Amino acid sequence: MEVQAITRNVNMSAQKMREVVRQIQGLPTAQAVAVLAVVPRKSARHVAKTLKSAMANAEDLKLHKDEYKGMNTDNLWVKSAVAGTATTLKRFTPKARGSAGPILKRTCHIKIVLSDD
Repeated sequence: MEVQAITRNVNMSAQKMREVVRQIQGLPTAQAVAVLAVVPRKSARHVAKTLKSAMANAEDLKLHKDEYKGMNTDNLWVKSAVAGTATTLKRFTPKARGSAGPILKRTCHIKIVLSDD
């Protein structure tokens, strides 16, 4: 069975986020949390938060109206971890002779899928 967590509109470019996301693909969740704890990047904190959210979703998995089937987080592994681009905020800064230069404030979405198979 698979569970997922998505964090949307993180104020960081997807390129910077992908460097961290690639490091945890295919790892068991305990090992992935340990790896993210020692990575000295701002993006590692966002990925760790999304991973912990996916683990919490697995523990509190609701099948039907009142049936809970919590998954054991010890058996879970990261099936896929993806950082995709989101909307880009376009701003402008003044330049010489009355012209303007663009500033692109990029954002991204993080999606982590956990599986117990």
